[in-house]
Parts: sequence; structure tokens; C-alpha cells
Amino acid sequence: MPTRIKRIYEPAAPEDGYRVLIDRMWPRGVSRRDAALDGWEHKLAPSHALRRWYAHEPDRFDEFARRYRSELEQHHDALWELHRRAHAGTLTLVFSARDSAHSNAAVLADVLMNLDTN
Repeated sequence: MPTRIKRIYEPAAPEDGYRVLIDRMWPRGVSRRDAALDGWEHKLAPSHALRRWYAHEPDRFDEFARRYRSELEQHHDALWELHRRAHAGTLTLVFSARDSAHSNAAVLADVLMNLDTN
């Protein structure tokens, strides 16, 4: 099940497969044409309150991931749709954060990968 994560500021590539933005707000400085997205799942982004609390502080990441996973439980259908797309071909979760290892995309990719085991 190929699922990738990629910053929106990186150029789109054919090997990205289905590209879906998973941020709540549109990233600054990127046109919709340049983004080359197939979808935008803003409801799968962390809530405004969680995003503000986290503030991309790496020392808060574990707690952010726990809270974000809890929020994702409210979007079962959208998660399974992305899971289905990942099984059909490459899925690229597109996001704008600078730190990919401590991003909502990293958490969401892990959640999608583990849907089969839950």
C-alpha cells in the first residue's frame, strides 16, 4: 500500500499518484494549478485548536499525535476512502509544514497504514 507524504512546495511528479492536500487552510504562495491536486480533505486536518496548541513544537509531537488520532476517529468514512485509494495505487498526502517527521501527514500516513490491523 504505497502512501507517501510530500510538501506542497515540492513539485508534483507522476509517481505521486493520487495527490490529496490534508491541511485545513490553503498553503500560502501556491496556486491551485501548481499544486496539481486530485483532492483536498480539509476535514482530515487537525482542528484549529489542536494546530494552535501544537505550534509545530517537536517536544509536543507525541501528545499532538495522540490528540490528532482521536480527532481522526470522527472521520471514519474519509479515512477509509483514502485507504482504498492507497490500495488502488500510490497515494501522496500533501501538506505545508516544514518538518515532515513531526507533521500531521506523518501521523495520518501511519493511521492509514494501520487501518488493516485495527
